[in-house]
Amino acid sequence: MKHYLFLNASTREPGHVGNTETLARRAALALPAGAAQTWLSLAGLDLPSFVDRRHTAGTYEMPEGDAKRVLDALLDATDIVLVSPVYWFSVPSPLKLCLDQWSAWLRVPGLDFKARMAQKRLWVVATSGDRAKAQPMLDSYRLCAEFIGMPWMGALWGKGGAPEAVLADDEALAAAGRFFAPA
Repeated sequence: MKHYLFLNASTREPGHVGNTETLARRAALALPAGAAQTWLSLAGLDLPSFVDRRHTAGTYEMPEGDAKRVLDALLDATDIVLVSPVYWFSVPSPLKLCLDQWSAWLRVPGLDFKARMAQKRLWVVATSGDRAKAQPMLDSYRLCAEFIGMPWMGALWGKGGAPEAVLADDEALAAAGRFFAPA
């Protein structure tokens, strides 16, 4: 059975749903029948800062706390969906911190993170004021997928900005209904 993990990178105040989450939830309505879904708000988690020890210690311990929670969610899913508004033409800090952890998890003895992640598909849902300004961030995610060996399933983009702006983007809303459809 398919299991979609939605990693929400929005930094909106708790209780406020942003344009990117709105678009992702619209797309999730069209998930295949029987597909499970898990939603994690990264901004609400306590992920540690990444310390690059690749060239000194060379390995990392198994993560604990919220980092272990994210790792377990990633490994339990068949599909990873990055719910990522564009902040300053780039990756929101909660998601960047999460992706930095992947560097450590690649080096946890016995975890086999890269091989296990290569069996999952990577999707992105993003909003911004202008599609061209989202492209550097989207390229970054595609490159991450390629490095890990994950199939890149593409990006769903919508016009963001003020709260609920994406609801006026008829093209994005229509695309959301087809985003997870089998190719």
